[in-house]
Amino acid sequence: MIGIVDAQLPQKLCEILEKIGIKTIHVDDLPDGDETPDNQISEFADQNNIFVITKDSDFYHSYMVKNQPKKLFLISTGNIKNRQLFDLIRNNSIIISEMLKRKNFLELTNSGIIN
Repeated sequence: MIGIVDAQLPQKLCEILEKIGIKTIHVDDLPDGDETPDNQISEFADQNNIFVITKDSDFYHSYMVKNQPKKLFLISTGNIKNRQLFDLIRNNSIIISEMLKRKNFLELTNSGIIN
């Protein structure tokens, strides 16, 4: 497992990420599902040495101030259709895969990857 996908992102994203070689689970798979507080998601990710994959800027602020979670993949595309998000992931799949191996922070915008 390399990532946990946060609640505001669709479960289908897990399938897309799996197809490009990134193993994931969705927050909905945790005991409290989408009711799981952010701090528990961060703790789970840190305990398992995995990325939090999210659109939630609260995770970004926590990462910057407290280094929690220790690994963050921030999707800052704004409100786009799921299909557009999936295409962005697919179009940047090689870069995403490589950066997740080497970095603790990765950001995907409408223009591509920022690190």
